[in-house]
Amino acid sequence: MRIAIASDHRGFQMKNRLIQLVQSLGHDVTDFGPDSTDSVDYPDFAQHVCEGITSGDYDRGVLICGTGIGMCITANKFDGIRAANCNDSVTAEYSRLHNDVNVVCLSADQLSDQLADQILQIWLKAEFEGGRHARRLDKIAEIEKSPSAELTPGA
Repeated sequence: MRIAIASDHRGFQMKNRLIQLVQSLGHDVTDFGPDSTDSVDYPDFAQHVCEGITSGDYDRGVLICGTGIGMCITANKFDGIRAANCNDSVTAEYSRLHNDVNVVCLSADQLSDQLADQILQIWLKAEFEGGRHARRLDKIAEIEKSPSAELTPGA
């Protein structure tokens, strides 16, 4: 599988460690930066990963920042990206099985090395189940196509 990975300055060390893990699992990995722990803005790096996935150059992405939240918010702004902030093995597995998440976001500050490795391995291995979950993703896609003004909460 072709994996795009990036972080901000707080996720720099975890990113470099996870690149080795992903390669050891037999996947191709492209590092979209940063190249140091100097302060950067996470949206700049999330953008490169998400554009790589939406263009078809990569199958999935991994984004890392202090909490994983900022990267996740940014990633979900791109059409075709389904990003989830995963903090345990259950959310990692179900984000793939039920939600077909194509970008996993990780917290460099809250996850131990062991837990981050476990989450990523589970997430890379799990496949989308389709079926009723595909129907739900189709509904989300329809919502995304609708102009916000036409949406009626609770309808």
